[in-house]
Amino acid sequence: MRAKILLVDDDRDILLGLENRITWMGHEPVTADNGKDALRLIEQGEFDLALLDLELPFLSGLEVLERVKSAAHPTPLIIILTAFGTVERAVQAMQLGAFDFLTKPFSADHLTVVVNKALSTVALHRQVDVLRHEVGDRYDHLVGSNVKMAAQLSIAKQAAPSDVTVLLLGETGTGKEVVARAIHRWSPRSSKPFVAVNCAALPEPLLENELFGHEKGSFTGAVKREPGKIEMAEGGTVFLDEIGDMPLSLQNRLLRVIQDQTFYRVGGTQSVHTNVRFIAATNKDIRQAIHQHAFREDLYYRLAVITVTLPPLRERLDDVPALARHFLDRAVKIGVHRSCALSDQAAQALQQYRWPGNIRELENVLMRAVILCPQDTLEPSDLYLANSPFSPATEAETESPPSHYHESIDAYSRKIIEEALRRNGWNQTKAAEELGLQRTYLTKLLRQKNISGKPPSENSGEC
Repeated sequence: MRAKILLVDDDRDILLGLENRITWMGHEPVTADNGKDALRLIEQGEFDLALLDLELPFLSGLEVLERVKSAAHPTPLIIILTAFGTVERAVQAMQLGAFDFLTKPFSADHLTVVVNKALSTVALHRQVDVLRHEVGDRYDHLVGSNVKMAAQLSIAKQAAPSDVTVLLLGETGTGKEVVARAIHRWSPRSSKPFVAVNCAALPEPLLENELFGHEKGSFTGAVKREPGKIEMAEGGTVFLDEIGDMPLSLQNRLLRVIQDQTFYRVGGTQSVHTNVRFIAATNKDIRQAIHQHAFREDLYYRLAVITVTLPPLRERLDDVPALARHFLDRAVKIGVHRSCALSDQAAQALQQYRWPGNIRELENVLMRAVILCPQDTLEPSDLYLANSPFSPATEAETESPPSHYHESIDAYSRKIIEEALRRNGWNQTKAAEELGLQRTYLTKLLRQKNISGKPPSENSGEC
């Protein structure tokens, strides 16, 4: 990258040498010979990097550094230039936030190495900012104005500034991770990592390693120490999705972490102190799981200091138009399709549908529709909604549905999984991606719901 670099030194010969070298490296140099001008240029310009001498007229390099670091606006990385006898002051500058220092006299090659290292850090910071923006854009939307949803979000906002654990309850696809990320954004930890762990996606040994990390030599293939997700989230938030599926033995370890903020890596003997906030989510009836001895009651009370229950989409149908517009706009933003609108009948069909798969199903329905629809307006026939009065009913859809609610949900879940497999040529990886599921979780669902995952011809056997 071609960087804009500020060079500050009161020695004209050194300043000229720096300017020549920075130009030779392909960057844009801007010079100043006193601290007052340097501070003004930093406040006015957008520099990627500044090379700042400690001994300057009007304002010293340390004074410039202190004022720059206390300012609200973004500041460049700063490399301190210091004479041989003032290394202690350079160390003081590092404590104030300088990136590195160079001791005069320095060679051109040494200058090149230090500048390149600093610019690599600048590029990395920009990449991280872009990724954070992309992730934030994916989850940074709490759409709708439904009264039930607003009441639960009010509770979440009140809980966000504290470090108390929050338990999010609700059916699959109701937006629990979106709310968890919102709580993180509303909290004082927003500048720190948000790390999500799916407790249902991994078998117990892998989940333990995912959470707590391991020491070198703790198992075959452990060639070095690896931090777990809890360590990676230091200072931030750990989101434990599908906490109701966590094995009992790991529930005990998690309880200790929440209580003491300490844990041991797999194979470790030294305790690791941590500072994280926990948010958990589940679509299960935790109280029933406690009664069945599948979930620890003491862990439940540790997690449920604040409980937020997200209503299913069928109870907030007034939010469907706003959600639909949001998903259609996102399709344009990510380049899936040009701008697309809903016809009046299509909008009506969306609001009359019961959405057993909740918001996630709505998103998938609209994404599929905009990809397959050749025109700019979506009609009811483009949505393929089961049991919709605007869609032609198939033979399977005209059958009497199971009378029990959970049986109905289970039957529909089997149907959408089988349809996804069929559309993707029975490729489970592609089907999982279309459904917004992890591959391992789809495998678990196939086993739970007794779905073979293979084409009918392979299931029928040989004649």
